[in-house]
Amino acid sequence: MSHNDATLPVSQTKLPLKKLGGIFLVVVILAVVWGLYNRHRDAQALESWTDDQLTPTVQLAPPGEAAGNTMTLPGRLDAWNNAPIRARVSGYLKDWYKDIGTAVKAGDVLAKIDTPDLDQQYEQAKADLVRYQADARLADVSARRWKNLRASNSVSQQELDEKEGQADSAHASVLSAQANVDRLAALESYKKIIAPFDGTVTARRTDIGDLITANVSTGPELFTVADTSKLRLYVSVPQNYSTMVKPGMKVQLAVPEHPGQLYDATLVGTSGAVNQLSGAVLAQFMVNNKDNHLLPGDYADVHFQAIPNSQLVVVPSSALLFRAAGPQMATVDDHGKVVLHDVHIALDMGQTLEIDQGLTPHDRVVVNPTDSLQQGDAVRVSDADGKNATAVAKAG
Repeated sequence: MSHNDATLPVSQTKLPLKKLGGIFLVVVILAVVWGLYNRHRDAQALESWTDDQLTPTVQLAPPGEAAGNTMTLPGRLDAWNNAPIRARVSGYLKDWYKDIGTAVKAGDVLAKIDTPDLDQQYEQAKADLVRYQADARLADVSARRWKNLRASNSVSQQELDEKEGQADSAHASVLSAQANVDRLAALESYKKIIAPFDGTVTARRTDIGDLITANVSTGPELFTVADTSKLRLYVSVPQNYSTMVKPGMKVQLAVPEHPGQLYDATLVGTSGAVNQLSGAVLAQFMVNNKDNHLLPGDYADVHFQAIPNSQLVVVPSSALLFRAAGPQMATVDDHGKVVLHDVHIALDMGQTLEIDQGLTPHDRVVVNPTDSLQQGDAVRVSDADGKNATAVAKAG
């Protein structure tokens, strides 16, 4: 056997070991590459997550309906006539005949007042009138006698003039006494508290035996009578909409105690001036209330058929920003950036606002914006389900 033949098995055993070493090295390299790739991918995911956390998420206002179809304003109902009735004579309440809620006719007696002092003054005045009338008759007789004596030159003209003057003075005293009697007679008629017109007694603030003081405007009235067959509806119309209030205009109103029911009202007139505090024009409407469904003092929602205005934008009140520059609203442009707009509020409806300057119907308005939101900030838009959508655009 040769030397080469003796070493052949050793060479054949070394070859598989080299192959195994190469395979192991490749596996190690692949593992390192895979680890580096995963680390890079995790770093990018972390960076993306961090960017997402720094980018605020906003919710957009739903598109507002076209302004001008219907406008609802608060209103107040008052009785067509409302009379607080106070006493014209002093005394004690003798009796009352009409209580609250009672329907009355003009001239109905509501109560009677016992006035002993006034009664005595009236009797004295009548007696004084009789005395002055007697004095006047005597003065007339004396004047006629002195006139006859003057015809025979038995008295002087001066004496006749004095007698005639005394007669004229006596007649003047009669007139004065008669006026005093008439005045007290008129006061005597006020012993009866009378309903001034057809209506309903809405208040009674007196009772039998109460001391009544005349001509006191600061104290409570004895009775209040209101004519509720028709009512006055008062509505403050914002200046921007004052031009739509025209003669013959009709509106509809609803009250909380009759849900779902509408009542018609016709314009009577307006104040003709803008209130400096409210910036509104007061309009008065007449409401027929023959069935007495409506009550004086009712709060009412008044529905106007407003003039359509394509420039008005309806947005939620929560979209408004109050800053030093004035009222503003934030919108999101096509690049996902915030744009701040100076706006003018045409009408504040409570939960919604009507904007006539600063916005267009196509603007995407941000609701509930944070105070830190600034011009040009990148934001993400929340979808309708409240889940975060992907960023509209990356910052920068």
